[in-house]
Amino acid sequence: MQIKEQKIDKLIPYVNNARTHSDEQVAQIAASIREFGFCNPVLVDKENNVIAGHGRLLAARKLEMDAVPTIRLEHLTEAQRKAYVLADNKLALNAGWDDELLKIELGELMDMDFEVDLLGFSDEEMKKLFKDVDEKIKDESFESQFSIIIDCSDESEQEMVYDQLTQEGYQCRVVSL
Repeated sequence: MQIKEQKIDKLIPYVNNARTHSDEQVAQIAASIREFGFCNPVLVDKENNVIAGHGRLLAARKLEMDAVPTIRLEHLTEAQRKAYVLADNKLALNAGWDDELLKIELGELMDMDFEVDLLGFSDEEMKKLFKDVDEKIKDESFESQFSIIIDCSDESEQEMVYDQLTQEGYQCRVVSL
């Protein structure tokens, strides 16, 4: 299998594609392509019918691209092609997340000032994922009306900043995110 650039106007979306793509999701895919490049080729059959990648194709059109990378799958029977259109989408939905590892990865990306909105997680998903952090902060009995979060590069720097601020009379709590 080889990746080949194909003109968008030569690709034929599958008329019976049961997967839907909202304008919001197409915009997310477009933002992802803009940030990372077109990393996942569109899969087509020998007549340039799209097997997988309908959302990416819509996003490419939104970005006014002339061509996209494709992989031609000529070995599939008609039944296999129709089945793969469904399997490609459904099997991805069957995956789950390791919430602790996801939280670590997202936290590291946030520490790197990466725009995590590009990843497609909704505000509700992020709030749910980081709910325990919010609750831990709320459970702390802060006596002041205002708080400040200081990012430290490691535990020793955190200890130094904590010691310095408490020596200066500030009331501090250590919260590791």
